[in-house]
Amino acid sequence: MTGLNIGILAVQGDVAENIMATKMSLEELGINGTVNEIKTPEQIADLDGLIIPGGESTVIGTLSLVNGSLKKIKERIANGMPVFGICAGLILLSKKAKDRVIGEMDQPLLDFLDIKIERNAFGRQRDSFESEIPMEKIGIPKFHGVFIRAPSIIEAGKDVEILSKFNEKIIAVKQGNIIGTSFHPELTGDLSLHKYFVNLVQKKN
Repeated sequence: MTGLNIGILAVQGDVAENIMATKMSLEELGINGTVNEIKTPEQIADLDGLIIPGGESTVIGTLSLVNGSLKKIKERIANGMPVFGICAGLILLSKKAKDRVIGEMDQPLLDFLDIKIERNAFGRQRDSFESEIPMEKIGIPKFHGVFIRAPSIIEAGKDVEILSKFNEKIIAVKQGNIIGTSFHPELTGDLSLHKYFVNLVQKKN
């Protein structure tokens, strides 16, 4: 039996950290699979699941658009492929994004998560912080969240399950096979969210 093929969109951002966290999750769960950097539309066609890591969402969106990856990712998500969007990845998956300072953003978005995002909702780089957050709905009572220029979700549609809030701001959601977080789970050493995603991919396959 061939194992799962999980990809990390390797345009920019915390690619190596997500590869490491996903490989360790597969290992600890005893699930056969590989984790690869994804840079071309052809590679996306073979995936069972995709992680879109943190970074600068406008850069990721624009670069992916140039090589045709966004179109391919959209097709795969439409067909049910599980996706985990982290920070900039969450923004990229959303239907609408605005910046706390600049206002409405005209950036390429995948338009799948029925949410509206406020970029840099907790401030800029110097306002980065860490906090314990609960995600009881997916069986994670406590998670150490690392927030770096983090967005927040200011509106969520009826099909969006809110997994966690911080100071009344929505910071983690799930809709179908898509999970999105404002914070960076790959920077913690806590594998519970990556494991949750790997299990989601396993179920789908």
